[in-house]
Amino acid sequence: MAESRARRAFGPVVLLGLVGSGAAAIGGHKEMLTIPEATLRAAGGIAPSVADRSVEFPLAGALALVALACWGVLLVTRGWVRRVVAALALVAAAGIFAVVVVGGFVQDDQASTDLAARLGLDGSAVDAGRTSWLWVALLGALVALVAAGLAVRLVPAWPEMGSRYDAPTSGAATTAAGKEPEEQSNLDLWKSLDEGGDPTAD
Repeated sequence: MAESRARRAFGPVVLLGLVGSGAAAIGGHKEMLTIPEATLRAAGGIAPSVADRSVEFPLAGALALVALACWGVLLVTRGWVRRVVAALALVAAAGIFAVVVVGGFVQDDQASTDLAARLGLDGSAVDAGRTSWLWVALLGALVALVAAGLAVRLVPAWPEMGSRYDAPTSGAATTAAGKEPEEQSNLDLWKSLDEGGDPTAD
């Protein structure tokens, strides 16, 4: 019964991981901390664009792309490789969460000071605020973290892609080792299709 529940969780968990990693990837490539335009003007500063008065966390975006790739790879792998990929997705999601928390909550004062210095302003006169993208990235990281944790725990019971989806060339080496004639004919059929033959012509 427990294994059946784990198998049913495959789709929802993968979907959750893709959504969370995708949200973190989008948010991670946007402005996380920014000085509001009104605050900047009151302090006598001018910034031509939002990017000039904002801070991004590129590491969070990069880790989110790694996590997103892991979910894609997890769909097409089997055995211990799939477990390693699930663990990598967990590490990447934890990394996203750590980067956003440290950059957006622990070192936000330092970021405000650096932004003010970059704009030629007094650091005590301006304060960078958290953008909505920071919250998107943080929520996405949490969702991806939960999904990856579930994947690491449940992946041994998840359904795997059958060997029938492997490339036909993978059977070429085993045919010589004494495979059944039917499998040899399947390989011949693939070769015939590659050469432009019509399997329905016979």
